[in-house]
Amino acid sequence: MACPVSIICRALRNVGLVLFYYVFSIGITFYNKWLMKGFHFPLFMTLVHLTIIFCLSALTRCAMQCWTRKPRVTLGWKEYLYKVAPTALATALDIGLSNWSFLFITISLYTMTKSSAVLFILFFSLVFKLEEPNPFLILVVLLIASGLFMFTLKSTQFNLEGFIMVLLASFIGGIRWTLTQVLMQKAELGLQNPIDTMYHLQPLMFLGLFPLFVLNEGLGLSTTEKLFRVSELQPLLYSLLTLSVGGTLAFGLGFSEFLLVSRTSSLTLSIAGIFKEVCTLLLAVGFMGDKMSMVNWLGFVVCLSGISLHVGLKTYYSKGTGPSLRPLPGRDNPDMELPLLTSREDACEVEDEEEED
Repeated sequence: MACPVSIICRALRNVGLVLFYYVFSIGITFYNKWLMKGFHFPLFMTLVHLTIIFCLSALTRCAMQCWTRKPRVTLGWKEYLYKVAPTALATALDIGLSNWSFLFITISLYTMTKSSAVLFILFFSLVFKLEEPNPFLILVVLLIASGLFMFTLKSTQFNLEGFIMVLLASFIGGIRWTLTQVLMQKAELGLQNPIDTMYHLQPLMFLGLFPLFVLNEGLGLSTTEKLFRVSELQPLLYSLLTLSVGGTLAFGLGFSEFLLVSRTSSLTLSIAGIFKEVCTLLLAVGFMGDKMSMVNWLGFVVCLSGISLHVGLKTYYSKGTGPSLRPLPGRDNPDMELPLLTSREDACEVEDEEEED
C-alpha cells in the first residue's frame, strides 16, 4: 500500500506540472495576440521563434548528453529529408497560420476554432490506422462540429479571413500531430524523446516557412521602423526582446507538454487541455474584452462535451482492449527521462542495472 505522504507528494508534483504547462500554453496565446496588435509580421515572428527553439533544444540535448554520458541521436541526410520533412512542413504551416490569424480574430474565436483540430486528428488517425474505427466517434464529430457552428453563429466579433486561417491550421494540425506520432513511434529513427524531435524539426520548419514569409512580409519588414529601418537603438532592442520572450514561451510549451506526459500520462495532458481552453476563454472575456452571447457559450459547452467524450472513450478502450496509440515513454524507460526530473540516485541505479545485464 502506498504511503500517504508519497501520494500527496505525487499529487502535488502533478498539479505543479499541469500549472507549469498552463503558464506556457495560455501565456503564448495571449502573448501572440498582444504582439500582433503592434507588430504585424506573424511569419517573421514564427521564424524567430523556430530559431530560438532550435538553439534551446540543442542546449538541452547537450545537457542531457553530459548527464547520461550517452550520445544523442542524429539522423543522416537521407532519413532527415525523406522522413522528417513532411512532419516539419505540416508543423510550420500549422504554427504559421495560427499566428497569422491573430491579426484578424479574437482569442475566444481562435480557441474554439482550434479545438476542431480534434476532428482532423481523428480523421487522419483513422487514415493512418492509428485509431480503431468506433461508432461513438460519429457522436464526437457531431458534438464538436455543432459546438463550433453554434459558437460562430451570430458572433459579433467574427472575421471570416481569420476563421478560415485557423480552420486551415486545424486541418494541417491534424496531419501534423498524426505524422509526429508516426515519426516518434519509428524506433529505428530514435526520435522517441520530443527534445530530439524538436531539434530535428526546426531547421526544416524554418526552410518550409521562409518562402511564404518572403512573399508576404519580406518587403514590409525591410521598410519597417521597428527593425530594419530603425532610427534608434531602443525600439530595435525592444522588438528583439519581445520576440525572444515568445520564442522562450514556445520552447517552454513543448518542454512542459513532454514533462507532463512523461511523468503522468497522455490522458492527463488531454484533460488538462480541456480545462486550459476553459481558462483561456474566461481570461479572454474578462481581460481582453471578447464578447460572447448565450448561444456562443452553449456552443462552447457542446464542443467541450465532444472533446471530453473523445478523451473518455480513449481511456475506456485503452483499459479494455489495450492502447490503440503508443504513449510517450515514461518511468518505464529511464533513457527517455530528462535530467531535470532524474535524481542522481536514479541515475546510479540505472547504471548499476545496466552493468549487471
